[in-house]
Amino acid sequence: MNEENRKVTIKTFPTMTAAYVRYMGPYKGNAKLFESLFSKLCSWAEPRGLLKSPKAQFLIIYHDDPEITAEEKLRVSVCVTVAPETAVDGEIGKMEIAAGTYASAYFELGDDEYQQAWDWVYGVWLPSSGYVPDDRPCFELYPPAEKDRTDGKTPVEICIPVKPV
Repeated sequence: MNEENRKVTIKTFPTMTAAYVRYMGPYKGNAKLFESLFSKLCSWAEPRGLLKSPKAQFLIIYHDDPEITAEEKLRVSVCVTVAPETAVDGEIGKMEIAAGTYASAYFELGDDEYQQAWDWVYGVWLPSSGYVPDDRPCFELYPPAEKDRTDGKTPVEICIPVKPV
């Protein structure tokens, strides 16, 4: 993980509606699992034209704290933002992501660097930030892909819901 790619800003996100595929169980470091979940979500969203919207964003929502939740009970949702009136079916669910203040940490990460990035946000940045986490779930937000990127890195914003100390 490149030191100069660490940038944290405080942002206010609006309420977002997301279509999702959820998984329960161990997920840390399992790139194939996330590829499978994204594939399932895109296979549903693509024929409905949902990926063509310039407002569509991909997110991964982490519902549980892996420090206190048993690995087999960890819940993760792979999402794409959609219009609130979007109908879902089958394995695809729909939820609202609450508006509010988030610490947004931008990184460019390889597959094996995500845990290090999360550890830096919670272990280094957050304790000296003047903020504490609140009760909303945290998520990873994926900006539109850079099509000609060849370095194997993925741009990602790690978004932690926060409130001032």
